[in-house]
Amino acid sequence: MIGARPSRGFSLIEIIAVVFLIALAIGAVSISFSKSMSGAKVQAATRDMVAALRYARGQAIVKGKETTFDLDLAGNSYRAPGRPMVPLPKNMRLALYTADQEITSDTSGSIRFFPDGASTGGHISVLMERVEWRINVDWLTGAVTREELPQ
Repeated sequence: MIGARPSRGFSLIEIIAVVFLIALAIGAVSISFSKSMSGAKVQAATRDMVAALRYARGQAIVKGKETTFDLDLAGNSYRAPGRPMVPLPKNMRLALYTADQEITSDTSGSIRFFPDGASTGGHISVLMERVEWRINVDWLTGAVTREELPQ
């Protein structure tokens, strides 16, 4: 046809390609977001646990008597002295490495703090999916620190 104008629309293949690319981008963003959310949850849980450990150490120093920070690995929870048990989310796991005399069973143990600030020492690992944070308790000073371990 003489004077006919070319089509101004998109072909079906072009539309399908754009929809596929958008779906791919949304999928990548949602996977990245879920990984960062699990990392944030583990980070928040370890931050709370560090505060509870420091509280236990402070109580030992202030009251002038030994205190214990108790962990229930089967129940996925912990307790600072004079406080209720604090449960962790179901998809998190705890691992404890401490002195033999502080292991009370296969699924529970504690870290003991002394009136001079020292402790029995050890570390607690908080794991969720592929994210691991380790809380270290120095035996000599009782200092509590945390670190994210590489994946």
